Amino acid sequence: MNETAVLLIAHAPLASALRTVAEHVYPDCAARLKALDVPAGLSPAQIEEQARAMLAQLPQQEVLVLTDVFGATPCNVAQRLTDGRRIRVVTGVNVPMLWRVLCYAQEPAERLAERAVSGATQGVMPVEVRAPQYQEIRSAHGQDRHHDQ
Repeated sequence: MNETAVLLIAHAPLASALRTVAEHVYPDCAARLKALDVPAGLSPAQIEEQARAMLAQLPQQEVLVLTDVFGATPCNVAQRLTDGRRIRVVTGVNVPMLWRVLCYAQEPAERLAERAVSGATQGVMPVEVRAPQYQEIRSAHGQDRHHDQ
């Protein structure tokens, strides 16, 4: 089974941080997941050169490139890498997107790009605020104590 590789390109240190989070949940993903942190001061041409070098290290036939912000340097570089067949690009990377992609890595890059978008959007939601986890409870004898839930 041929798995789709993933290249993360994001403003430093986001790409490396996302790779670390991915390896925490999917420890076997290291061979097919590369991260390129984009520091301030490098030209787009230098970043593209680094990205192409990383792509050359990936033996997979298909690669999904995930970037952080549309219109920013990481995304602009990724767009120069894509050919619409072997290399696909999705922007707006977040942890749910990355985990979804790694979970379905055996799928073709085109389908994986669709899963990435659905994973990202389904992972963003408002969270209802509830009472704190540790609440003070009065005992029957009038003494205060804490109850761990």
